[in-house]
Amino acid sequence: MHVKDIVAERFKNLCDERNIKINELANLSGVTPSTAYSMMDPNRRDVSIVTIKKFCDGLDITLGEFFSTPTFDTLEQEIR
Repeated sequence: MHVKDIVAERFKNLCDERNIKINELANLSGVTPSTAYSMMDPNRRDVSIVTIKKFCDGLDITLGEFFSTPTFDTLEQEIR
């Protein structure tokens, strides 16, 4: 699994935990719904750290909390 896919899955899980939809996350975060749905699109390969930070702000969590999961800790190196 790619880093971007794991980021999208993490946000999906956080939204599910809070019982909110992706477009609600966008509104809470001050980004357009198209930005949120674009991040969830498996064909899109990149998501910016600024967007991740805005989503974290909307969920009232820190970047550290967002990335502090076993999935992120066990990612393989991108450079081979």
